[in-house]
Amino acid sequence: QVQLVESGGGMVQPGGSLRLSCAASGFTFSQYAMSWVRQPPGKGIEWVSTIKPGGGTLYSEFVKGRFTISRDNTRNAVYLEMNSLKPDDTAVYYCESGSSRGQGAHVTVSS
Repeated sequence: QVQLVESGGGMVQPGGSLRLSCAASGFTFSQYAMSWVRQPPGKGIEWVSTIKPGGGTLYSEFVKGRFTISRDNTRNAVYLEMNSLKPDDTAVYYCESGSSRGQGAHVTVSS
């Protein structure tokens, strides 16, 4: 059974940084692309970033240059380093693999 568990959310001031982690289990992690998506308050799901099995990365335009996705196949984990955070980054952030999604990590950017 696929399990994805996010951690590292919280509240931060504009311009600050946070690092999200996602611990994965129940599948051969190294063989799958992993993604982060988010859901701002009152809005739909937005794709944020994807990291391929070989390490190639993709970013949405609204986070490119500020967020960095990475993975550690020895720990079955994927990370999202978020810098220069803006109030518009406030959302619940989810880790995804295929059709599976974690429970989410709340990120609030506010002064």
